[in-house]
Amino acid sequence: MQYDFDRVIDRSNSCSIKHEPLWRGKPADVLPLWVADMDFAAPPCVQDALIRRAEHGIFGYSEPDENYFDVAQKWFEERFSWTVQRDWLTITPGVVNALYIAVRALTEPGDGVVIQQPVYYPFESCVRKTERQLLVNELVYNGGRYGINFEDFEEKIKRAKMFIMCNPHNPIGRVWTKEELTRMGELCLRHNVKVIADEIHEDFVFPDRRHLVFAALNQDFADIAITCTSPSKTFNLAGLLHANIFISNKNLREKFKEEYARCGLSQPGVMGLAACKAAYQGGGEWLKQLLDYLAENMSLLKTYLSDHIPKIKLVEPEGTYLAWLDCNELGLSPQKLDETLTQRGKLWLSAGYTFGQGGKGFERMNVACPRIVLRNALERLKSVDWK
Repeated sequence: MQYDFDRVIDRSNSCSIKHEPLWRGKPADVLPLWVADMDFAAPPCVQDALIRRAEHGIFGYSEPDENYFDVAQKWFEERFSWTVQRDWLTITPGVVNALYIAVRALTEPGDGVVIQQPVYYPFESCVRKTERQLLVNELVYNGGRYGINFEDFEEKIKRAKMFIMCNPHNPIGRVWTKEELTRMGELCLRHNVKVIADEIHEDFVFPDRRHLVFAALNQDFADIAITCTSPSKTFNLAGLLHANIFISNKNLREKFKEEYARCGLSQPGVMGLAACKAAYQGGGEWLKQLLDYLAENMSLLKTYLSDHIPKIKLVEPEGTYLAWLDCNELGLSPQKLDETLTQRGKLWLSAGYTFGQGGKGFERMNVACPRIVLRNALERLKSVDWK
């Protein structure tokens, strides 16, 4: 079956935060390519499962059935050669929710937590809002590519109790190599630091790259890891509030579950269960075609910028559907850059400075949209007077 990713779906009046600019103080006519959800309908198998569940008519307290775990286990085995166990799993409303739970469960106020900026901004928020000490290992941008300053990483890890890893990395698009993951993991082991591995974008990896689950590299890494996954990015299900968190270390898992219980949360939502199971069971071909479509979108973006707007450069992505744009040659302040894009270009992107100091002069663009929408965005970008 051929899936239609070119279909434009009107998302106005659907309670979408992405498509309601006035809610966020943006002009009504901006084109929204900011928040990380896709403008594609979920796979038919997911829609069918939700319709069947809705037709049942009863939405009481729920727990995953036996087959739910079997389906999830098969997904991770086939795609990442990672065999998860049933008792490792805790279902939460989302990965960000799980970050807060893990930080509170496994550290104390004042403890150091390392993040690698520029990075998804809830990382910094969850450290600050839980009153932990923020330790930033700034990623190194050189020759159009990001890397890790391991000397600085170890200095920060020495003062930390936890490291929040992003892989594939949002917003820079890196997919960390085995060597990079191993070196980070060994330093965390040496200094008794726990690792939250946010791997929510794991299914979005471009050709010639492979996502490696941190906890699957060796047993020692698994013993210090909280692995955060979700079908929400892969199948565009964020509004169903469903994430699968895997913790193999029994002591860490019990602490996580205790803190989770303190949130007053227990059973997962029945619609999230139905959607996740259906996606992992029948969404493989849909995802394959989606990845091809996204690769073509990213290629279009790269070529268009090179041909028409050479002062804006795409940081070559290895994963995710988020394009990290280097706009520093335009010579604008971070605030002026974002304001110009919004007011003159009528484009709503994610301002780079919100991802940390190293994001200044950059913008994040979501290319998970029909190609006609992306072309519209590029034409708007080309027409901007940057003076």
